[in-house]
Amino acid sequence: MAEQVDPPALDEVVTFTSDLIRIDTTNRGGGDCRERPAAEYAAARLAEAGIEPVLLERTQGRTNVVARVEGTDPAAGALLLHGHLDVVPAAAADWSVHPFSGEIRDGVVWGRGAVDMKNMDAMILAVVRGWARQGVRPRRDIVIAFTADEEASAEDGSGFLADEHPELFEGCTEGVSESGAFTFHDGGGRQIYPIAAGERGTAWLKLTARGRAGHGSKVNRDNAVTHLAGAIARIGAHEWPLRLTPTVRAALTELAALYGIETGLTDVDALLEKLGPAAKLVEATLRNSANPTMLDAGYKINVIPGEAVAHVDGRYMPGGEEEFRSTLDRLTGPDVDWEFHHREVALESPVDSPTFAGMRAAVEEFAPEGHVVPFCMSGGTDAKQFSRLGITGYGFTPLKLPDGYDYAAMFHGVDERVPVEALHFGVRVLDRFLRTA
Repeated sequence: MAEQVDPPALDEVVTFTSDLIRIDTTNRGGGDCRERPAAEYAAARLAEAGIEPVLLERTQGRTNVVARVEGTDPAAGALLLHGHLDVVPAAAADWSVHPFSGEIRDGVVWGRGAVDMKNMDAMILAVVRGWARQGVRPRRDIVIAFTADEEASAEDGSGFLADEHPELFEGCTEGVSESGAFTFHDGGGRQIYPIAAGERGTAWLKLTARGRAGHGSKVNRDNAVTHLAGAIARIGAHEWPLRLTPTVRAALTELAALYGIETGLTDVDALLEKLGPAAKLVEATLRNSANPTMLDAGYKINVIPGEAVAHVDGRYMPGGEEEFRSTLDRLTGPDVDWEFHHREVALESPVDSPTFAGMRAAVEEFAPEGHVVPFCMSGGTDAKQFSRLGITGYGFTPLKLPDGYDYAAMFHGVDERVPVEALHFGVRVLDRFLRTA
């Protein structure tokens, strides 16, 4: 197929990525973030193209942008295209360039958000502005949402939009967003493009142990720190059982076919070993998980505290929440209470849908040497909150990446960056997909 994308869009995606990076939208949690300047920037770019944006806030400064591009087929379900505006913190002293410089050097855009996920925000803007210049209308309505607060609770972002402004998403049946359709080099010459069709559920936990406070020199069999330490040790050592969801089964099946492996799914460990580096695409989504991450106890070395607290990052597979809950009850035992500090649902999306087929076709057109496979994300995105509206979510932020580029390390990592050519690829693929989605 001949080039369809509007040529200025290729320049705009680079400019927009750099500009958005320079707007510091660091989300430190607890409400410490201000996305409004980035939201106003995105809204202005939409308005310039004749697309009317709506700016919405639950909390002052925590701004979301929603807009709709009308399609040619009113009977078709609308497609939600969403990206978050906030980023995680970055310590400038650790970086090769300032994390909020948006510097473009040697064909690479540097800065916090270059991959997570101001690149996708820029792609969305570039594509729809290109359509406006060309007079293009997609088949389906496209609802665009730039959200706040994804890097924390999403309460000021997609959660607020889904709960308080569902009318803006009327007709939306499916959505696409971050973490999919990137180049995974397997070390053997193959280029794999995983498209996300599922997410593990989020189960951030607070554990509390209570005991008898006392002097540190006295025997104390009711020590809150000891109770908590035992529970944390059991959680950290627990081996969760294998749980294959339809998405993960599809991923393993397609990967096995790609590598000519006949082991099947009866021995997943043997299959993973034969997959080599490609096993990384599925190994974190074969089972539930729970990782202790924070501890808080005591105030003086010679005082036994009456309470000790820990936090655990838990994730559960689609259909695995009940198993997760019962396992935590058993592992924490009678002396430690646990509760959800933050909880969000697990997601499962069909890999045999026309939308998935459209994403696959768009990638294969511009990367014919690549192999598209479905996969499940180990973490979560705003698709969780939008699922409350009955919207099925996929991870699709297309990037053609060079060998040696560690995509996973860019997320929340030092020296986050994205090649200019990867952004150009993303615009071409996204444009191709959305025109006919």
